[in-house]
Amino acid sequence: QLVESGGGLVQNGGSLRLSCAASGRNFGSLAVGWFRQGGGKEREFVAAISSLGPGTRYADSVKGRFTISRDNAKNTANLQMSSLKPQDTAVYYCAARPTLGGTLSTYTDVSEYAYWGQGTQVTVSS
Repeated sequence: QLVESGGGLVQNGGSLRLSCAASGRNFGSLAVGWFRQGGGKEREFVAAISSLGPGTRYADSVKGRFTISRDNAKNTANLQMSSLKPQDTAVYYCAARPTLGGTLSTYTDVSEYAYWGQGTQVTVSS
């Protein structure tokens, strides 16, 4: 089970930190991704991190503004969001999946993930 938290209302240029808490004992074997969906659009990739952390990947739209991290000892993954823009407004979802092909593997497609959280709303006002 994945549970997101940390969403809310923030002004243009502000920051938020999203957290994803996972239950279970195998979190360290799971790759994690953050996705978002807003404004009638399809769910889109935001950031991903490999099971042990060193591998990360970002969507071009958030590169340099968002940072994904994880703490396997605490079964959590985080998304630090800075310089937020109104177009970042969306429901943000945490997702996880077993790692294949090595501990540096990251995944960017919605269909590649088996486990999803319920989402947390992020609204950036102009």
